Amino acid sequence: MITEIAPAPERTVPAPARPRRGRRAWDEVPRWQIYLPLSVYLLFTLVPFYWILLFALRPAGSTSLVPWPMTFDHFRKVWTERSFGTYFANSVYVGLATLVLTTLVALAGGYALARFDFRLKRGFMLALLCSQFVPGALLLVPLFQIFAKLSMINSLGSVVLAETVFQLPLSMILISGFIRNVPYSLEEAAWVDGCNRLTAFRIVVLPLLRPGLIAVGSFAFVHAWNHFLFALMFLSDQSKQTIPVGLNTLMSADSVDLGALAAGGIVAAVPVVIVFAFIQKWLITGFSAGAVKG
Repeated sequence: MITEIAPAPERTVPAPARPRRGRRAWDEVPRWQIYLPLSVYLLFTLVPFYWILLFALRPAGSTSLVPWPMTFDHFRKVWTERSFGTYFANSVYVGLATLVLTTLVALAGGYALARFDFRLKRGFMLALLCSQFVPGALLLVPLFQIFAKLSMINSLGSVVLAETVFQLPLSMILISGFIRNVPYSLEEAAWVDGCNRLTAFRIVVLPLLRPGLIAVGSFAFVHAWNHFLFALMFLSDQSKQTIPVGLNTLMSADSVDLGALAAGGIVAAVPVVIVFAFIQKWLITGFSAGAVKG
């Protein structure tokens, strides 16, 4: 007689107990302890900007804490009577030229640091880092002597070269970090397909460096736009001065035109704010690419 063997009952394996997730430290902090310091910081940040707008937009001699009635006489004064239109054009030229020159030279130097091994490479990197501790004032005398021999004193080119020299060390270090994050195998694959090193870099590597280049270029532009010392020392003709030096001319030993000074400060700040508003996405991506090993 054939007996049917009943299947053995299935053993139920108990599911492993999930570890209880402890509450993170910041979940236990009340919301007001987070928002209160941020609000105080925001207040200290925005009040000076409001004060500048107040002096720039309210009539001369007014003591109102609200810019009403609103006037644009201070802007008209600094743009026409104080030659801020010329200062603005000179600053745009210096900023864009410094951006292009710094990015191109730093791109070539950063690629060499990232892709090639040579003697004294670490010493060279250490020298680049140490150069960041040298204040710009110490470069004035040697740069002035060099530009005097080259007949470049009182030319915007001298300011562009000085700003580029000052920005290059940090820019080269940053771009070399961005290039190291690009896999070397991508370039090798392009070489196998028949590209030379320059073509492979232009087609494969350069598009991947766009966030990093925007980050480096934006800082070079902003530094050249705001820098006061080089323009003051190397430019003597008023028609070649930049906006920071133009703002200094609004202050004298006897009096200060607060309305014109505030209007000039807004003219100097608005282009930088607009630039960062448009490139903030690329800027954050560039810093993330340089900070994370990919």
